[in-house]
Parts: sequence; structure tokens; C-alpha cells
Amino acid sequence: MTASGDRPDRAAAGMPEPSGGIAGGLRWLSVRTAGLSGWRRNAVAFGLGAVAAAAQPPVHVIPALIVSFTGLVWLLDGAQARRQAGRRGGWRAFADGWLFGAGYFAAGLYWVSNALLVDAARFGWLIPFTVLGLSLGLGLFIAIATWLANRFWTQHVTRVLWLAGCWALLEWVRGVVLTGFPWNPVGNVWVALEPVLQAAAWIGVYGLSALTVFAAGAFAAFGAPRSGALGSAGGRRRWASALSGLVVLGGLAGAGLVRLQTAPDSWVEGVTLRIVQPNISQQDKWLPHRRAENYALHLNLSGVRGDGTATHVIWPETAAPFGVATDDARRGLMRGVVPPGGVLLTGAPRFRLEAGRLAQIWNSLVAVDDAGAVAAFYDKHHLVPFGEYVPFRDILPLEKITAGGVDFSAGPGPVTLRVPGLPPFSPLICYEVIFPGAVAPKGDRPAWLLNITNDGWFGISAGPHQHFASARLRAVEEGLPLIRAANTGISGAIDPYGRVVARLGLGERGVLDVPLPAAIGRPTLFAQLGNLAPAGLVALMSAMHFFRRNRELRKKETF
Repeated sequence: MTASGDRPDRAAAGMPEPSGGIAGGLRWLSVRTAGLSGWRRNAVAFGLGAVAAAAQPPVHVIPALIVSFTGLVWLLDGAQARRQAGRRGGWRAFADGWLFGAGYFAAGLYWVSNALLVDAARFGWLIPFTVLGLSLGLGLFIAIATWLANRFWTQHVTRVLWLAGCWALLEWVRGVVLTGFPWNPVGNVWVALEPVLQAAAWIGVYGLSALTVFAAGAFAAFGAPRSGALGSAGGRRRWASALSGLVVLGGLAGAGLVRLQTAPDSWVEGVTLRIVQPNISQQDKWLPHRRAENYALHLNLSGVRGDGTATHVIWPETAAPFGVATDDARRGLMRGVVPPGGVLLTGAPRFRLEAGRLAQIWNSLVAVDDAGAVAAFYDKHHLVPFGEYVPFRDILPLEKITAGGVDFSAGPGPVTLRVPGLPPFSPLICYEVIFPGAVAPKGDRPAWLLNITNDGWFGISAGPHQHFASARLRAVEEGLPLIRAANTGISGAIDPYGRVVARLGLGERGVLDVPLPAAIGRPTLFAQLGNLAPAGLVALMSAMHFFRRNRELRKKETF
């Protein structure tokens, strides 16, 4: 029970005492949720966020979003009641969103701590600070979204449109602020249902997030009072409001199903890719006495030159533990596995020395042709903070968790590479694949995307599954096939509709020989507009909310 002095004014919030039955029970629950205060309210907000994370891969409990966002809307109803009573409702909405976000990211990103266990003696002590700091830091973006939503809140279902728009806007902001970290946008949950996933080709993952938050949060209408914006037309209006989001998602699913049924299965003629997944644990990968063995494993898995199956070979991120361009002897061994007329695409560090000492290092993709020469290279441009470099190094007394004392340098940005025997492609190293609208250069459209990564840092956890889901979203958004080579998994081939053509699971060792899927005939709407496409959707949703809100305000002025 909460003290009467802490309970928001139910009349001001439009929430009278509920009656019996299922409908009455939901109204009672909405009133109780809105009226929570103190540690109970904080615990509920955190718990609702943690429940929402269950919708993400690999769990895929999508109905959990209904529980989470319905509860969040009811909490914000209570924050609005406080605001109307002059009792710091804006701060309450901010705190509700912050704790909701902290729960969402703590449950969804717990696996980040595994990277610190690779060298537990040096970094294990950072685990509680990392998980707590990351969750609270990322939760601030959701806090800003709920604070902004509270500024223009109503009691009509369009308030959920406004919340959904604010959520999607702050997901985009999260993807760009301080180099960005757009991991686990809500729209990623739809990798479990490919017809709905197709909407990413038009509105991108942020647009999918907006519609998903609306569909889940609209169920809050079942807790609406009998009198007021929803109650005046009885149960029918309440049902219509609550299910309106599902109707929208159903429409997207229908359109997506038609898109899939008319999608051709087409392949690039004469190209078969051999994807190598060595499954080397991160603890063993850089041990001096294991490096030669690990390199030999890649060579053995790649097969014999000219075996007639593969035309090109792909290794994961940093598969070659040496500077390929400068180590002629070990690069010469690669020539033995490069098919005639093809290339080996491998992750490898690239160095620049000064006076015999390491001056710069890049995390690179290197193409080696059948003559053993370097045909092309790409330097990763979107580096992982604290993994590949330490931000504010002059201030923070921390080390990066990857080997070596020199920070990695960033490359110039997305490029389209052209190598012998392959259509032009855009390389993406590690988490560069999670950035919507930033996976291919403008004005030089590639024919496919290549993502090499080393998810061995995260062990057998949810992290690699979530990473793979992001790769599927980029394929749908861009209308381009995506090939993925991961050290410990998940490796695979994804067609431009997000369908997994072939895959090697997490923790498996082996190779995949797959033909290269062809891109769709013309760029998708998202590929043409980028994040302007979801921005247009968010603007439309916001306009609908303000139109309804202004009507309510005019009615109040009339009376």
C-alpha cells in the first residue's frame, strides 16, 4: 500500500475506482500501476523493462512487449496525474523511463560482461561497473523519450502514438550520440516473423520500432475508465483502441507476405563462397604458442586450391594474426587455398611502423588473390569504445580490452570494394553492421554486404544471436544479400529479404559453401531515403497525436 499523500489524484488522471469483472480488473490494475510510488514503482518500472528484453533474440517472446509497454503507459498516466497536480510529474516520467530502460538493457546486454572475463585477472573487477553503467547510460535515452512524451500527454489512445514516436526518435539518437550504439532496437524482434520484417525495406528498423511500441502500448486502453475519452462509446471503442496497433502490424504482415511470395530465388552466376568458421575461443586466439596452430586451422578448413567447389573463400575478423601485406611467407600459404581467379577475404590487423616501432594499427579486411598478392583492403571505421580504443584516454585511466597498448585507428568510412571474380561489395567489420542507413557508401551502391566478425568475446550467450538479427535487418533495409563470417558463429548467408539461406550455429566449427544471392532489382525505399523514411513515419504519428490533443483542448475551452 502507498501512503495517501503519495497517491496521484485519480480524478485528475481520469481514473475512477474500477468495478468488477475482467474489464474492471484491468482498470483496477491500471489504477494501481499508475498510483505506485517509492521503491515499488521503481521496481515495477525496472522489471517491465527487463520483461521487454525477452522479445529480443534468441528468446523471441514477442507478447512480452504487450505487458511491458502497457505497464509503461499506465506508469506514464500516473506521472501525468502528478504533473496536473503540480507534483513534478515530468521528473516522475523521466525516472520511470530511466528505470524501464535500465531494466531493458541490463537484461538484453548482460552478455557484455563475458568480454571482460576473457582476461578476468585484468578486467573482471569492471563487470558490475560495466553492466550497471551501460544499462543506466543507455537508459537515459528512454528517460528522455518518456519525459518528452509526458510533456504532451493525453488520455486518448493517440498518446501511445506520441510515446512510440518519441521512442523511435531516441533510438535514432542513441545510434549517433558519442559514436552511437543502436543495439537491440525494438524493431529487431521481428526477425522471428519474416512477413512483418519486410516492412524494414520501407520504414527501416526505427520505423518498425515505432509501430511495435504503438501496437504493444495500445493495449493500455483496456485499463481506461468507463468515462472519458475512450469510455463514452463503451467496450467497442476500448477494444478498437487496444487492437488498433495489431491491425497496423497485421497490414504490414499481409504486405510482407505478398512481398515474400513474389520474391524470386536468384543467385549470382558463377560465384560460390566458402565461409570458414573455426570456432576458436577468445582465450586461445592470441596466445603466442597457439597462433600458428590457429592459422593452420583456417588453412585446413579452407580446403585445397582448385577443388572445384568454391570460387572464393571468406575468413572471419582478425583470422590472420599478422600483417598480411608485410608478411610474405605466411601470405604465401594463403595462396594455396585461393581458388583460381578468386580471392581470399580475411580479417587481419594492418600496421604502420616508425623506426621499427608500431605507430598505427587498423582492424582491416584484406583480399588476397590467387597469385598471393593483396588485391584490396578496407579499414574498419566505426571502432568499439574501450574495445579498440579508449575515449578520453588522457582523462580515463583505463586500458582497452583487446591486446596491445596502441589504440586502433579508424578508417575513412564505408566503401564499395571491387576484387577479382566478385560483384562489388561493402565490407562491414564486427558491429558496423548494427548501424541502420550507414552500411554502404552513398552514390556507389554495392551488390552485396560482407560482415566479418569475432563474437567469440561474448561466449555462448544472447549477444551473437542479437548481432545476427541486426545483420538480417540491414539486408532487408538495403535490399542486398549479406554474407557473414564469424569466428565462433553465427555465420551464414542472408538473402535481400532477410531469409537465412544457410548458417553455421553458435559454437560450431565448419565451413559453408553457398552461392551468392542476387540483390533485388531496384533499391528499396529505405535504401533511397535512409533514416528519413522512419522520420517521416514518426512525424505522421506525432501529427495524429497533436491533432487529437488540440481537439481535446478546444473542447475544454468551449466548456
